[in-house]
Amino acid sequence: MDYLAFISSVFYLLSGLLASRLLFSPNAKSDYPIIALASVALLTHAIWLYQNIILISGQNLPILNVLSLVSFLIAALSLAISKNINTGVLLPIVFGFNIINFIAVVYLPSHYVTHLEHNPGIGSHILFALLAYAVMVIASLFALQLAYVDHRLKNHKSPITTLKLPPLMTLEKTLFQFILVGFALLSCTLLTGFIFLEDMFAQGSAHKTVLSIIAWIIYAVLLWGRYKKGWRGRLVIYITIFGASFLTLAYFGSRFVREIILY
Repeated sequence: MDYLAFISSVFYLLSGLLASRLLFSPNAKSDYPIIALASVALLTHAIWLYQNIILISGQNLPILNVLSLVSFLIAALSLAISKNINTGVLLPIVFGFNIINFIAVVYLPSHYVTHLEHNPGIGSHILFALLAYAVMVIASLFALQLAYVDHRLKNHKSPITTLKLPPLMTLEKTLFQFILVGFALLSCTLLTGFIFLEDMFAQGSAHKTVLSIIAWIIYAVLLWGRYKKGWRGRLVIYITIFGASFLTLAYFGSRFVREIILY
């Protein structure tokens, strides 16, 4: 048994349950137990990542390890903003995904060793890519909450009757804050890729590059539409999810088929 994965999963579960309870309890105010439990989960998760990725032979980065690293970043960012922003259902969903990822890692072990220590430029490219994806996933989760609140309001049902969700305007503002940050990180990802990678359009990499550029264009159009045309509501939600879908295909599409489906 991977004890670190088990311990981290238990604390993710406990913090997720507390976050869910807080979500359904309008009068509950203290989130310190959630922060404390989630911090332990993140600490043990970080140690697990170090032990399973940083090897003597290089960096072990199969798709499930990469997903675990991304889920760690998403959880850490989500917890960090939860003190100042009502994140709604974000924490329970993120913590739940981390548990599922740990289960997959334990039962589908794999190895893909690379050597980033010899090329820090490529390392910076990967770091920007992971951060960009983590931020855009969080933006997508805010978009889904925005869709729910918008649907309830248009059907003349208050979304806070059952869930302690942020107001519509707050969700929309937070969504675009994350998209702006994610867009900047995605721009850095493409820039460092063209600088440090020998050929971004080589066989095996071309589809990733094309899909990433398409995602970049989608987010660029979304930001232009928001600040020049005042786009909001369902159009914003659809474009945000559309962009995240292309980014997911770019980052994980072929590797998921090769390492999981054909495992």
